[in-house]
Parts: sequence; C-alpha cells; structure tokens
Amino acid sequence: MPPIREGMFATVLLLLLSPAIGSFLALLADRLPRGEDVVRRRSFCRACGAGLGLRDLVPVLSFTLSAGRCRHCGAAIPPWLLYMEIGAVGAAVIAAILGQTPLEIWLFAAFLWVLLALLASDLMWFRLPDPLTGALFILALAIAWGTVRLSLSQALWGAVIGVAVFAALRWGYRALRGREGLGLGDVKLMAGLGAALGPHDLPLMLLLASLAALAAALAGRLQSPQSLRPTRPLPFGAALAAATMVLWVAS
Repeated sequence: MPPIREGMFATVLLLLLSPAIGSFLALLADRLPRGEDVVRRRSFCRACGAGLGLRDLVPVLSFTLSAGRCRHCGAAIPPWLLYMEIGAVGAAVIAAILGQTPLEIWLFAAFLWVLLALLASDLMWFRLPDPLTGALFILALAIAWGTVRLSLSQALWGAVIGVAVFAALRWGYRALRGREGLGLGDVKLMAGLGAALGPHDLPLMLLLASLAALAAALAGRLQSPQSLRPTRPLPFGAALAAATMVLWVAS
C-alpha cells in the first residue's frame, strides 16, 4: 500500500474506533479505582444494576437517543461518560495532525488516550491507577524510541528526574508535617510525564500544573468558603496530566 494511502487508512480507522475507545477509557477510569474487573464483567447501570445491551453501548449515539437516561430505571447517565467519548475523538484528531506515519499516529493517540483516562480518574476518585501510569510510561518510551520527538536518553532522564523530585517532595512533606501531602500515584505518574516531556520541559509543566491547581482551588473557594481547607485533597495528578497534554501537543 502506498505511504499516503496507508496513512489515510490509519487515520480513518483511528477516527472510527476512537469513540468506542473513549467508552472503554471511561470504564477504566470508573472501575480501576474501585478495584473492579474491567474485562469479564459486562457493562451495567450503576443505579439499578441492570446489564446493558448493545443498543445501550453505541458510543455517543446511545446517550443521545436515550436523552442521557437508563432505559431500565430512568436514572441519569453521568455526562462525563459522553465527554470521554468525545474527548477520545479529539485526541485522535490531534494525533492524526501531529503524526507523520501510521506508527506515530497510533502511538500519539494511545498516549493522549491514557492521559485522558488518568485525568478523569483523578478528578473523580483522587486515584491514579497503576495500570494507567504504567501504560503511560511504556507509551512515552515507545514514542521516544519510535519517533523523533525525544531521544530515548532524554525520555529516561526526564522520568528519573520527575520521579526523584516528586518522591523527595512526598518524603519531605511527610517528614515535616506528619501526614501525606502528595500521593504515591503522583510520583508514579511523573515517570510517564517526565519521559514524555524530557527534563527541559519539566519545570514549565510543573509551573502550569501548579497554577491550574491553584486557580481551581480559588474558584472552589469562591463557591464555598469551606472548600479550601488545609487538609482538603486536590486532584493534582489531573493538573499534571492536563499541563503535560498542553505542552506535549504544543511542542
């Protein structure tokens, strides 16, 4: 197959599959933090427990035709499930724009998809599941090995520095304050983020993530005076993932 036709086929296939992949990403973000099976257990309604059939699982279309309601009990379907499907399509479009070969397109899309799942998981559960952080690290190394964005050595140095800095912050905060201030999941997440950006972009990514988390906290403070308690957890992993996504796409 000629290179142009091969690239076009990879792009079309990617776009066609991306809504279904977005649905699976939503499942991962919902079930992994709960410790539930993500392979053998069929999809079901959280409100009534009824199993969902094929007509309930068509990405985007099922949500639209059902007006966002379970057809068994009428309970509202969480809209973030639809947002994940749309977000996966957006990630596929970005990957198709950035990638020069079918391999690059699929690697870029997979990387952005995992970032999206991590962001959703942290926002909903304040959890960054190990299977997702591990997959992100592997994909970041694969991108460094198979593309020209970063050298493999730069990716590895970025991962080492990112993990070391966050491990030191976590240990230091616990030693000084006597409680956890940074989750272990954030430390593990930095392996994939550091490998994706390399050591030079890590300071800017941390600055952007910190500013985003601060802005979100202040916005919450305006809505509720009690929302900015010193011990209130913040989904900093989501801010890290979002900042990395912005810098990675822009680079």
